Amino acid sequence: MMTVEFAVAAALFAGVLFYAVLGGADFGSGFHDLTAGGARRGAEVRTLIDYSIGPVWEANHVWLIYVLVTWWTGFPETFAAAMTTLYVPLVLALVGIVLRGASFAFRKFSETLWQARLFGVVFAMSSVLAPFFLGTIAGSIASGRVPAGGNGDPWSSWINPTSLFTGAISVGTCAFLAGTFLTADAARRGEAALAQRLRVRSLVVGAATGAVVFAALIPIEHDAPTLWEGLIGRAAPVMALSALGGIATLVLLWRRRFGIARLTAVVAVAAVMAGWGIGQYPWVLVDEVTIAEAAGAPATMQGLLVAVGIAAVVVGPALAYLFYLTQSPQWNGESQEHAQAGRGHWSDRLED
Repeated sequence: MMTVEFAVAAALFAGVLFYAVLGGADFGSGFHDLTAGGARRGAEVRTLIDYSIGPVWEANHVWLIYVLVTWWTGFPETFAAAMTTLYVPLVLALVGIVLRGASFAFRKFSETLWQARLFGVVFAMSSVLAPFFLGTIAGSIASGRVPAGGNGDPWSSWINPTSLFTGAISVGTCAFLAGTFLTADAARRGEAALAQRLRVRSLVVGAATGAVVFAALIPIEHDAPTLWEGLIGRAAPVMALSALGGIATLVLLWRRRFGIARLTAVVAVAAVMAGWGIGQYPWVLVDEVTIAEAAGAPATMQGLLVAVGIAAVVVGPALAYLFYLTQSPQWNGESQEHAQAGRGHWSDRLED
């Protein structure tokens, strides 16, 4: 029988999944921006990034707000414990998110090449660091390093094997997801050379991320035994699905089936996140507080479910329509014109 607190926890984790997939694809674009090359060589990649994530990157952070508010309202004591123990990576992740958004906006309106480079470096570095620190937070909670009283060590709580591996995996999965999406976008716009360049990079990133995931299993077994038991137990089928999704994405990228590759990449990332959640169940703070123990007042939990239902009806269709518009032929045609103008803008700055 599903309890109210379990329903709220499931709604909360659904927000985590959406943020991991949608926000992760945005964060991952920063990796490809960072590794695109110099101003001339990287102009095509950076222009594609600008017009691929430009309409949706702000909307994707709605999921982060949703997760934090739901956690704070529904499970307040665990929220307080995590915030007080993990304030260092939380602040660093927040700074990264803020700097990323500001620099992404400022770069578009830079009048000189040095300004564009400065904001571009800040955007790219912040896009890599933010998911890394968010990953360390997840690893800290999953490895049982956040005590219920919130008096955990502010450094060793997130500087440990599980947290650092989780941070690295977060960066890798974001970059792999973004690379798959950008490759499909480039191919759909008829930019074959750019699609090929991104395809090769995505294959390398995907293979490297898969290797890191398997390497992480060794320290997790000893460093986070409760999570490990969940991963090899009830979460094993979901983790297997994630592995199959990752392999299928690599095969599809190799065969240049970019449209389908996007779907399998989403399955791979969503499944690995779901596996983490299932493996951690029934804990909110592993080895410290369960979902039932952490739940707020019954009236609060019921009110949260009502709010989630209203949000699903009001906000969900609007977000779905936004993503539909960005994939429409009209948007693709306009974005091609913008892309030409963007490359021209980069050329002008190079001449300056």
